[in-house]
Amino acid sequence: VVIGVTKQDIREKIWDYMESQNLADFPRPVHHRIPNFKGASQAAEQPPHLQEFKVARTVKVNPNAPQKNACFFILDSHKTLLVPTPRLRTGLFNKIIPPPGATRDILRKCATSQGVRNYSVPIGLDSRVLVDLVVVGSVAVSEQGWRIGKGEGYADLEYAMMVSMGAVREETPVVTVVHDCQVVDIPEALLEDHDLTVDYVLTPTRVIKTGCTRPKPKGITWCKISPEMLERIPVLRSLRHREQQAGKDVSLQGEQQHLWEAGSKHMVPLSAVRKPQDALQPTEGSVPAANSCLHREGLPPDATAPPVATVHVGDLPAGARVSELKRALRERGAAPLRLTWQGPRRPALLGYRDLAEAERAVTCLQGLRLGASTLRVELVRQLRDK
Repeated sequence: VVIGVTKQDIREKIWDYMESQNLADFPRPVHHRIPNFKGASQAAEQPPHLQEFKVARTVKVNPNAPQKNACFFILDSHKTLLVPTPRLRTGLFNKIIPPPGATRDILRKCATSQGVRNYSVPIGLDSRVLVDLVVVGSVAVSEQGWRIGKGEGYADLEYAMMVSMGAVREETPVVTVVHDCQVVDIPEALLEDHDLTVDYVLTPTRVIKTGCTRPKPKGITWCKISPEMLERIPVLRSLRHREQQAGKDVSLQGEQQHLWEAGSKHMVPLSAVRKPQDALQPTEGSVPAANSCLHREGLPPDATAPPVATVHVGDLPAGARVSELKRALRERGAAPLRLTWQGPRRPALLGYRDLAEAERAVTCLQGLRLGASTLRVELVRQLRDK
């Protein structure tokens, strides 16, 4: 599998390859999923042979389709199985409790999403649970232990929340179960501090001990958490309150710079695009991006100044979403001061604090792809000169 230069490039290559080679099982297509691959049952037979599995008493598993066999082996080994509460809507963990005298067929049902609904109870933040082994799904993973998920960030966040509540330690092993084609080279430069790495990669044919020395997340990176995510995940609010009471900095993404983008019926926080730690100081001669606006109430004076240089992003494909563009900008290290989204097939405008920053962004974004389209990225002044 030939991989690209961004996380999304790598995801798309893996998804496309698995579909074209008919390597996936239901549900299909595998795009935007943790792939359920052919051979998942054989790969799931690997964990019981690991010493870390043998000594583990409590195992936390992300119950994606390829992990259901791993869940079965955990229950069949009389270990405690924890799964994340679906989309973290009502808590962090659910504990699977099979009925008394459960047969192996019942245990297999317990290991499915139906089992989470019918045979589990929630585990509260005060349960003092200690997880001995973590099993996560992946879209791609390297032999060095760098992992890429499907892009929603739930596995990374769940791990960070477990750190925050004291459920895992630095030495807690993390395992992923994938198809052999999902093991690819991943540039370490794509990884961020909140990205979870893995200690073992299990495939139908291999057991890879990564020897990964990159530190795992130390806890929740609050500046990466948006107010919308905090509102959506109640357990996250509880953990934030705890850490706030302990005197930790729990400032959310963009709390200090509430810049907003326009271009649709709804106002969307631009903090989802730009890195909140960037101190964006506009200079004289600023040229605001067309059709953009700022939410000015309660902002420091410098935060409402318009950007100086604008970058034009064209050739956006039909069906493109602003969230996809924002993710690509973050991954390329080209987050703007302001983004104007005018919909798919129409150009997006990125505003930067100075010409040098805009030129760097143009360089970083060359060759950027969304889906099958290579985007056209140019400075606005270049467009005017043509």
